[in-house]
Amino acid sequence: MAKSVMVAYALWAVGGPLGLHHLYLGRDSHALLWMLTLGGFGFGWAREFIRIPAYVGEANQDGETERKTRPTGPPPVSPIRFVGQVCVGIYFGTVALIGLNSLSFFYLIVLPLSVGAGVHLVSSIGQQTSDLQKTFTTCLITSPIFYGSTLSPLPISLAASITAAQNRRVKPPRPPGSTQKLGPRLYRLGLAWLAFSAPLAYCIFHNTTATLYYLSDCVAALLDMFWFLPWLRNVLEYILLMPYRLLCVITGGGAYEEAWKKVLEILLKEYTEKEKEALQVLSLEAEASLEEITHSYRELAKTWHPDHNPSKDAEATFLKIKEAYEVLLRRHRPHRFK
Repeated sequence: MAKSVMVAYALWAVGGPLGLHHLYLGRDSHALLWMLTLGGFGFGWAREFIRIPAYVGEANQDGETERKTRPTGPPPVSPIRFVGQVCVGIYFGTVALIGLNSLSFFYLIVLPLSVGAGVHLVSSIGQQTSDLQKTFTTCLITSPIFYGSTLSPLPISLAASITAAQNRRVKPPRPPGSTQKLGPRLYRLGLAWLAFSAPLAYCIFHNTTATLYYLSDCVAALLDMFWFLPWLRNVLEYILLMPYRLLCVITGGGAYEEAWKKVLEILLKEYTEKEKEALQVLSLEAEASLEEITHSYRELAKTWHPDHNPSKDAEATFLKIKEAYEVLLRRHRPHRFK
């Protein structure tokens, strides 16, 4: 079925930053790029206002016409495509730095492959493509030179973009009747989008958890400063919780309050790095109860107390055990979520 310019423009206007018009025209690589970058960071989407008729013309070509019109040699160099390769490579590398930097061999394998994937995605837009193997090889060779640097996505992306431009070629024409069904195409695009967004979503959730944990500790510490003036402590608590109380009034309170407490408990359930270290110091598992924490602390304190242990590092070890116990004790504070 022939594609319509009016339909393409309508999809461009309604869901252009999400690549709906490219999905309609069968340009899946372009659609995926727009999904991951919100229309090429907005600039690519705006530029396409004058490019859509050409895209529709390409989509409406049959196999024979496509063979006649496509160039036989390498396609001409496009400065816009090259800039897009560099920018998207940096973008993919930055996302990897945010969400995957805790993985082993990150700077040697994960980061260069992420940058290379971004560069190759831009290289594969439209009727062009490049040599994926050479692009990845360039990234893997360049990455160790800038090992550990937060700016490493820039030189890696630049080197990969130059390699992709040098190895650019025209895609082979589609065989007659090779139109793919929408379902499998959406499935592949969904998997690619999930692979890109899942690490980033985990990082955002993890940082949100840590932030909530930090704010909770700050509020509790602030209120504990006024233990000697209970009335002042209650006033401060009321003021600090005023936005939440207003929300309860608007939404009906009651069940919402209990639901919110449960959400907070789930969010704050994950141990921070400091608490993980404290668990290791006290030789405890993550599921240890307050009674187990106290028992382990007392046993270790008896063993390492300077009055009973003559070794040189007894005092330092005892202080470390005491600090670990205080860290875990704060986590199990009964009124933390009230």
